[in-house]
Amino acid sequence: MAELVGLAMPGGPAFVDALRRTWDDGDAALPIDPRLPGPARDRLVIEMAPGVIIDDSADRRPIAGGRPVEAGDALVVATSGTSGEPKGVVLTHAAVDASARATSARLRVDPDRDRWLACLPLSHVGGLSVVTRALVTGTPLEVLPRFDTDKVMAAARAGATLVSLVATALARIDPGAFRTVLLGGARPPVAVPGNVVSTYGMTETGSGIVYDGRPLDGAEVRLDGAGVIEVRGPMLLRAYRDDTEPTDQDGWFSTGDVGRWAGDQLVVDGRRDDLIISGGENVWPGPVEAVLGVRSDIVEVAVTGRDDREWGQRVVAHLVVTDPAAPPSLDDLRTTVTEQLPLWHAPKEIVLHRALPRLGSGKVSRADLR
Repeated sequence: MAELVGLAMPGGPAFVDALRRTWDDGDAALPIDPRLPGPARDRLVIEMAPGVIIDDSADRRPIAGGRPVEAGDALVVATSGTSGEPKGVVLTHAAVDASARATSARLRVDPDRDRWLACLPLSHVGGLSVVTRALVTGTPLEVLPRFDTDKVMAAARAGATLVSLVATALARIDPGAFRTVLLGGARPPVAVPGNVVSTYGMTETGSGIVYDGRPLDGAEVRLDGAGVIEVRGPMLLRAYRDDTEPTDQDGWFSTGDVGRWAGDQLVVDGRRDDLIISGGENVWPGPVEAVLGVRSDIVEVAVTGRDDREWGQRVVAHLVVTDPAAPPSLDDLRTTVTEQLPLWHAPKEIVLHRALPRLGSGKVSRADLR
């Protein structure tokens, strides 16, 4: 049977070459984040059970207890989901191919004119899918070991036309230097340039499956009776690494996100678990974050709910501010929010941070804020 090969190396040509060789050998690849501390890496290896690990020295190191993969499997991508425990998403070559071609068709990628830049962690699907799109479609590719503003802008000047970013990275570059910027990882800012495409997807969907509110060709989206988003399509995972199959008998996968339709566009309100119910009113963090995020005295913001005897939950604004010695007042923030949103969206507490805790994918870790 085919083997699972762990790729424990930073982004760059060596990673791409190792991925190619793994696929040429009929094996599947497990990208391993080289930033992981030893215990976290050991736990990941135990859970995902690769048979071999290749590090940045290109040495192949056999691993005891490795479990094979099925023929046709291309990738096992670790995701913490909402539980925080590593879970391996198994994507087949057919799924990788479908995702790459649907994305390329929507963006009208021309391998003779375009060049992808990969600068997000390759251990997460948002970064890895840039590489796989380029390999599937034969589009030129440049891979950086990490996001670096100067190097990203240099790549654009050297001919990179397409890049995938998260919101924090987008704020640090000139998006106009690229033909198209894919934006994922979290709710987009209130206003983005016309060449920025906001995406919705997850590891289980092989990267973005909805672009600017509209499903990619071949992807189906529906809402269940509670408004939870369900998706189906050829780019979805085959199974998890523990062999559990998360799709129903008709191929639908429940994302755990709640959304609604605005005409023919999907609006994603957020994770079902992120919903704050304050005084009987529903408050989604995203709209509050969007309103506060445009203030010049706020660098970063995340909104969570905390238990409250009077209100059930109270809205809490977690802030990184420009001047910690003179942060905005709670009354000031409440005024900002209520100018655009109903009163119950206004925060009842402020917590200041030096930096917001984030997952490796770049998303804010709300679990660490609650």
